[in-house]
Amino acid sequence: MKNKGMIDQNIDGQNEDLELPSYSLATIAIATNKFSSNNKLGEGGFGLVYKGILADGQEIAVKRLSRNSRQGLSEFKNEVMSIAKLQHRNLVRLLGYCIEGEEKMLIYEYMPNGSLDSFIFG
Repeated sequence: MKNKGMIDQNIDGQNEDLELPSYSLATIAIATNKFSSNNKLGEGGFGLVYKGILADGQEIAVKRLSRNSRQGLSEFKNEVMSIAKLQHRNLVRLLGYCIEGEEKMLIYEYMPNGSLDSFIFG
């Protein structure tokens, strides 16, 4: 389920709200077939990235923050806000986020041609 959510973060003493959809863990688990290894697109220092398909048919890429990451909730919210503000036609669009229990995920539009580094470096 997608909820219109407000993510708030205090940056430099200013309280700032950003409206960005929040997705439930159950919705993302269904979209990625319970984070199936068949849907794994890649991984990095942040964790794993999975391909998923939402109930409405939209393809997504889910960046699932590693549980071993030292990034806390406030750092994650700051990252979400920064990425959301940097929306540009030449960048992959951030569609929303998921924060539930220990899980923190960024939900992006899916780009079928792979990552930029594989395109640049072969």
